[in-house]
Amino acid sequence: MISPEELREALPDKRLRLLDVRWALGDPDGPQHYLAGHVPGAVFVDLETELAAPPSPARGRHPLPEPAQLEKCARSWGLCEGDPVVVYDATGGMAAARAWWLLRWAGVADVRILDGGLPAWIDAGGSVATGAEPDPEPGDVEVRPGHLPVIDADAAARWKGVLLDARASERFRGDVEPIDPRAGHIPGALSAPTADNLDADGRFRAVAELRDRFADFGSGPVAVYCGSGVTAAHQVAALAIAGVEAALYPGSWSQWSNDPKRPVATGN
Repeated sequence: MISPEELREALPDKRLRLLDVRWALGDPDGPQHYLAGHVPGAVFVDLETELAAPPSPARGRHPLPEPAQLEKCARSWGLCEGDPVVVYDATGGMAAARAWWLLRWAGVADVRILDGGLPAWIDAGGSVATGAEPDPEPGDVEVRPGHLPVIDADAAARWKGVLLDARASERFRGDVEPIDPRAGHIPGALSAPTADNLDADGRFRAVAELRDRFADFGSGPVAVYCGSGVTAAHQVAALAIAGVEAALYPGSWSQWSNDPKRPVATGN
């Protein structure tokens, strides 16, 4: 994580890369939000096209991008080997965490999420730029996948540790399902809504609080899924803050629920 105050101190570093990852389900206007106001120097990153491969029932709504495509995009953001990176959004890191996770998975060592995102930056007195930034000079970063653990549907089905479902509890129970073809959750999973990682100000809860939260789910290897592998990355980040390494199931419920051979559980 990085606080708004720490970011202000870091901005003079010309190697610092700022990525604006504003995206939310049902809100396609991320580019317009960026143009209306962003942290000076930030480059807009499109989650749907740059941080995910095309959707399909077989792979889910936001499959991991091919490494070559991710590398091409990262270089277009101006990212060079060894550059420090800060990612942010305006929704408590729910979208920015996807960029954090992907870049860490790809071998970029220094990636941090702006705690509280753009609202926290503005509240702390940070300046805001409007319009488009000049295109950055192309970078030379190399994507080397595999630096963070990943599981697939088969591994999720036989997971022997703690499998956390990061969706809202009503979707976990199967009370509602506004997006995917079947309601419910992966048998054996535990409900751990991503929103509970944040405090009332939209910032990550204190380390001790996150440790207590995740300790309540039991011990053993941890894996996380959500609807399509986006907010689950936020859960992986919160677990990392608490000192727990967790695997991500990228296909998540959007892949699982589209496979009629996969069983579905409902209720608590």
